[in-house]
Amino acid sequence: MKKILIIFNVLCWISFISPSDAQTVPRAGGTLIWGRGGDSVSLDPARTDDGESAKVNANIFEGLVRFQGDTTEVEPALALSYEQSADGKEWTFHLRRGVFFHDGTPFNAAAVVFSFLRQIDPGHPFYRKDFANSGTFQYVKSVQAVDEYSVKITLEKLFTPFLYNLAEPTAALIISPAAMKKWGNDAEKHPVGTGVFRFESWIPEDRIILTKNKKYWGAAPYLDGLVFKTIINNKNRLLELKTAGIHGMDGIDPEAVKKIETDRNLLLETITGLNVGYLAMNTEKPPFDNPNVRLAVNHAINKQNLVKLLYQGLALPAKNPIPPTISEYYNDAIQDYEYDPARAKSLLKEAKYENGFKTRLWTMPVPRPYMPQPDKIAKAIKGNLAAVGIDVQIVTPDWAAYIQETANGEHDMCLSGAVAGNGDPYNFLYILFDKDNTVKPQAENLAFFKHEKLHEILIRAQQISEKSERIKLYHEAQEIIHDQAPWVPLAHARQMIAHRKEVHGIVQHPTGFIRFDKAWIE
Repeated sequence: MKKILIIFNVLCWISFISPSDAQTVPRAGGTLIWGRGGDSVSLDPARTDDGESAKVNANIFEGLVRFQGDTTEVEPALALSYEQSADGKEWTFHLRRGVFFHDGTPFNAAAVVFSFLRQIDPGHPFYRKDFANSGTFQYVKSVQAVDEYSVKITLEKLFTPFLYNLAEPTAALIISPAAMKKWGNDAEKHPVGTGVFRFESWIPEDRIILTKNKKYWGAAPYLDGLVFKTIINNKNRLLELKTAGIHGMDGIDPEAVKKIETDRNLLLETITGLNVGYLAMNTEKPPFDNPNVRLAVNHAINKQNLVKLLYQGLALPAKNPIPPTISEYYNDAIQDYEYDPARAKSLLKEAKYENGFKTRLWTMPVPRPYMPQPDKIAKAIKGNLAAVGIDVQIVTPDWAAYIQETANGEHDMCLSGAVAGNGDPYNFLYILFDKDNTVKPQAENLAFFKHEKLHEILIRAQQISEKSERIKLYHEAQEIIHDQAPWVPLAHARQMIAHRKEVHGIVQHPTGFIRFDKAWIE
C-alpha cells in the first residue's frame, strides 16, 4: 500500500496577503458585493458546468480535497488525509470529524457516498440524466463507506487526473443529503454545504446573497456576508465599481483596463489564466462535416487583428486548444493557420462551396474570462467570413438557453471557451474533443468531433502515470486536432479582477473561481 498521508492544520494555512495588505491588520465584519456579467444557472454542484455557478458554489460547498491557495496543488479539505493503493485503483479518504452542514446535520461518510452515487448510480433516488462534469466519476466502480468517517473509492482502472478532478469546485463538492431529500430537484435553488459561507437567498438575474458560516470547522471568514450581483453590461458594472455600488468585479473588457488603472480608488489584478476562447464548428452538420470547409474558416479569420483590437494586448493568439502555461504538454511545434482569404476561397471551391453558404453563429450574451467582448468578436468574425462568401447570422440567446442549446448541438458554429478545472491537459483535450463528450443534451465537445485515433490516444493518456509518455501522447493529440480543424482556437486571455482599494485578501485562482475566505474590507 503506497501511503499518501497529509494532515492539514488550519493554524498553518498560507496567508495570501499582498505586501500592501500586510501593513494593515485584517478587520472582521461587513458585506462584500461582487459584480459579475451573468447569473448562475444552478447551485447544485452536480449540475454545474458554467463558471458563474461554480463561482458561487465554491463558497458554499467543499470537497474532500481542494486546490491550495492560487495553485493547482492539491491539499485536504473535508478529508483529513488520504491514501492510494499500489495499483492506483483504490483511494481511501479519512474524513474530518466534527463538521456540520449549514442545516445542522453532520458531515460523514454517508454524505460523501450520497453526493457521489447520485451522479453515478441510475438507481439512486436522486439520480438525474442531466448531471454535468460526468468525467469526474467516469471510471468510478464503487463508492463505499468503510466506517462513519472513512470512504473508499474504487476505480475501474488507473485514472491519473482523478485526485485533481476531485479538487475542482463542481461535481465533487459534498451536499447535505437532508437538504436534497427536503427540496428534491429544487435543491439547486436551496444549496446546503459545509463551506465558509451559507446560502441566504437568490433573486434571479439580480443577486445571490450568502452569509458567514459561524460554525465553520476551519478559520472563520472575516466577512459577515458575500453578495454576487449580476450586472450584464460591462460599462454599467464598471460604473458601479467606480461609485462604490459594488466592491469588486470580474468580466473586465480591455476598454475598461485603463480606466481602472488610472482610478486611484481601484486596483486591477491580472494573472495568467488556464483558458482558451474558441470558435467551434458543429462537425455533425453540413458544411462543417467537410474538413476543407473547416480549414477555410481557419484561414478566413484574422486572428492576430482580432486579438490586437478586441483583447488589446491582454491575450495571446491561440494555435492549440491548451494554453502555453501548461508548458510541457503544449505542442509549440505546431504552426498556426495563416490569415489567408485567398486560400480560404480556394478551399471552399474544393469543397464545392465556391459561392459560399449561409450559417449561424451562437454567441454568449455575457462576458467570460476567455472572451470579455463576445458580441464584438462575433461581429469581427462575421465580417471576416463575409469576405470569403460565408454569410453569418449571429444568434444570441440568454445565458441559460445558450448553454442548453449548444450542449444539445443546435448550433452551426458557436463562440465558447474553457477555463481548466486543473492544470492537467485532460481538462482541455479529452473533455472538449473526445467522442465520449458528444452526448446530447449535455455535450461538452461543442464541435461534436469524433475521431477514433484521437480517442485511443486520449484514453491512453489518462491511464498512465509516466509523464514523458503522457507528453508524447498529448503532443500527438494536438497534431490531430490541428489537422482536422474542428475549432478555430482564438485566444488565451489574461485573467482579471478589479476591486476597490479598501478590499483585501481576495484570491483569484487560475482555474477561474475566486476565493473570498480570507477577504476583508477596511
